[in-house]
Order: sequence, then C-alpha cells, then structure tokens
Amino acid sequence: MHFIQPDVSRQYKKTVGVILPALLNFGADAAETMEIVTGKCKVRIGETGDWTMYEGGQRFHVPAAASFELEALEPVHYVCHFAHN
Repeated sequence: MHFIQPDVSRQYKKTVGVILPALLNFGADAAETMEIVTGKCKVRIGETGDWTMYEGGQRFHVPAAASFELEALEPVHYVCHFAHN
C-alpha cells in the first residue's frame, strides 16, 4: 500500500456555485481563477476593461486587488480557485 500525504503547509481555497442570470460586481482581495464549468457569461475585469465572453470549459484570471463584473447570460456553474498565501 502507498499513501500520499498532502503538503499541509500550502493552503488552497476554492468555492463552487451557480450564478443565475444577472449582472454582478465582485472585488478580489487575492488573485483568483474563475473556471466556468457550464453556462455562458460576459466578464469585464477592472472598470475600463473590455467585455469578454466565456462558456463552459473556459477560465479567466483576476489579479489581486482588482474588481470584475460578470453578466450571466444563463445559469453559470463555476469553480473559483483563490491564490494561496
């Protein structure tokens, strides 16, 4: 038998969820990667960024201390991966 011991000195944080059709504003204290599992949305990072379309199987990155807007065009299932400290 073999056992794998995770490195507990590194902390990982993730959230999972569903965003119903809406326009939402988020602030990111730490850098994060938003993985779109299913659904379609438009995202704008920062107040002056361009809107970009994302759908299931794609991801986008948000730098630390940034804000972003997400417009869910249909229910969006996501996994958000936060940077570890």
